[in-house]
Parts: sequence; C-alpha cells; structure tokens
Amino acid sequence: MSSEKVDVLVIGAGPSGAVAASIIHKHGLKVKVVEKLKFPRFVIGESLLPRCMEALEEAELIEAVKAKGFQQKFGAKFVKDGKICDFNFSNQFTQGWSWTWQVPRADFDKTLTDEMQRKGIPVLFETGVTDIKFNGSDSITTIEDKDGNKSTIEARFIVDASGYGRVIPKMFNLDQPSNLPTRRTLFAHTVDVNRYVDEEPNRITIVSHEPGVWIWIIPFSNGNTSVGFVGDTEFFDRFTGTPEERFRAMIKTQPHTQRRFDGVDLVFEPRTLEGWSVTTNKFYGDGFVLTGNVTEFLDPIFSSGVTLATVSGATAANLVVKKLKGQNVDWEKEFMEPTMQGVNTFRSYVMGWYDGTLQDIFFAPKPDEEIKKQICSVLAGYVWDLNNPFVKKHDRVIKNLSHLIRLEEGAS
Repeated sequence: MSSEKVDVLVIGAGPSGAVAASIIHKHGLKVKVVEKLKFPRFVIGESLLPRCMEALEEAELIEAVKAKGFQQKFGAKFVKDGKICDFNFSNQFTQGWSWTWQVPRADFDKTLTDEMQRKGIPVLFETGVTDIKFNGSDSITTIEDKDGNKSTIEARFIVDASGYGRVIPKMFNLDQPSNLPTRRTLFAHTVDVNRYVDEEPNRITIVSHEPGVWIWIIPFSNGNTSVGFVGDTEFFDRFTGTPEERFRAMIKTQPHTQRRFDGVDLVFEPRTLEGWSVTTNKFYGDGFVLTGNVTEFLDPIFSSGVTLATVSGATAANLVVKKLKGQNVDWEKEFMEPTMQGVNTFRSYVMGWYDGTLQDIFFAPKPDEEIKKQICSVLAGYVWDLNNPFVKKHDRVIKNLSHLIRLEEGAS
C-alpha cells in the first residue's frame, strides 16, 4: 500500500471539515481531507445562522459563497394558529452578523470543497476510512477508494468531521443515545410558484402545526423552496401511500401550506429521515478531535446544525494548530466546555419548543421587546454570549418566563 505523511488528516468534507481544513492550511500546516461520498450530494440543514458567517470568514471561504448568489436570509418567522412572531437579525442583543444564507446544501457544500481545492488542499472523494491506529497522538489511517484501492495516511492529528458517518465514535465505541426523543421528517423541494403570496423569501418560516409537529419553509434563490414536516412517528403513521401521496396529504392538513404548496410540482420525491439525535461521551482524545454532527446533532428546529459544525470546526482547527506548534492545549476547557455551552443552549430551546414553553414566549399577547432581542441573538446562533441572560440562564429562563406568561393569561 502507498503511504503519505501529513500534519493533519480531516475526515469529512462538509462545512465543519471545510472550515477546519482551511484554517489549518492557512497556518501553514499540511492537511488532507478524505470524504466518503461524491460531491455534490444531498443533505438537509439548508437554513444557516448569522454566527456561522464568522467561521466562514475566518476560514476565508465566505467570498466564494457570496459569489454563488444564494438566497440571503435576514430573520426567522414563526406562525401558529394565525399568530405571527417575526425575528429580524438586525434587531438582536449580541453584536454580530445580521444576515446569512438559505442554501441548497449540495451546492453550498460543493462551493466550500471547490474553494478548498483551489487553495491547494487535497480532497479525496469517494474514499472511506477502514482503520485507525494511534501511537500517542500520531496515527496511521487506512483509507479505501471506490475501486477498492487501499492506502495509508500518517498524521500528527486527526479532525473527525464525518457528520452522520461518525467515523471515530463508531470505530472506538464512543456513541451514546441523545436525551431527545426519536423524531421523523418527510421533506421535499417544491417549485414555489406561489412564493410571493407570503412575500417572505428572505427568511425561514416555521409553522407550529400541532403539539409536537412543525413545518419548515425555506425559499432558495433558484425559485425552489424546501418544505419539511417534523414530528413524532405517530403523526406520520396517520398517512398512507407513496412518499409523494403522504407529503401532499400533509400539505392539505395545514392552511398555511395548503394555500401556498397544494398541487405544486416537486423537484424530487419526498424523503424521510428519522432518529438523528445522537451524541458521544468524548469530543477529543490523544491525537483526535470531533467536530460538527460527530459531537452531537440535536434537531432541525432553529437550524443549529451548520452553526455548531462550523464554529466547532474553527475552534478545533485553531487548537490543533496551537498544539502542533508546540503550545499546551487544555482540550476540556478550550474545546469541550465551549462546544457543550453551544449545544446545551440550543438543547434548551429545542426542548422548550417541543414542550410548548418557548411557544408561550413567542406568541405571547404582549411581547417584551428587550427579551425578544435576547432570544433573537440565540436564534442567530450567538449561543456563546454569556452577557445574554437567555444564553447564560438558558436552562431556567425559558421555563420561568413561560410560567409567568401563563399566570398573566390566566389572570386576564
């Protein structure tokens, strides 16, 4: 078998791997990326958050994305029983980016890998990892291409950004179940001929359909719109027939979606995903670090996936550079704790959405504008700003405010 030596091996060419590899390369280290799939490839996670723009900027990938003309996104709108809660990212508590993009992920992710390769970062597509052997922090990774050819890569460090592939967690038995219940989604891209009925192409719309079930509506600049139903398995079991028949039947169950999407053409047959929530008991080890969905993926609500992926990729990359240049790194304090800060903040909001407490706040009859700004910052991805009480006290503040709103509504 042929063998190659690099400073850093990055497993996975999605947004987390692209950001990590680009930052490592920028600091003069030799990096190589291996990716199991061929790009472009389909994946969900199509509505970005402003916080990820900082990671793309640091990785010097943002100009390549700007050139693609993706749909700009300026906020998020929530709809329930005719009530609307609209968040504009320009009106948030934390200073930062006030816009981002809504993207067909196949196009977005390929843009990142094309730019990586343009910078001189080698990316091996359709190449899987079959074995990793560690000797301290050094490693020898065996890879296999689509034709069955095997080779090895010797690396001083590994960044596992393999997403749902979860290479190192599966190989070393690190996976653990998430504390979030199993949910399912059925989704498709639609030809959105009725887009301007709602005149909101520049934001994601989330429709609270019924308890535990919600709908995403994400317009793209190409005239198509992503529509997905998310909820417990019992909701989906009510519908029968082909995926398209079930999807079109679901469209008819919600006035908001029926008015806009009933009878429209679909770009592809609706697809199903389920059981996506998973975590691991260790985000780093001697010679490796896990980033993006390899650490933990929560839920599509609030579009946290790409933000957690890019920010963790950037954080990990800078720490890898620091370590390989001979400086001490406290992986627990410098990586694990901030990563979990972001994950746990989003987790509180995910749980608050599904148990109804967050919806109490969103659709309160008299919303407090300062509180709305603070929540808007969380929805923009600024979940590391501990000056924001809705970040610092995320595990308590949603429940407490919901309780107060319910008491006031009961009194009136």
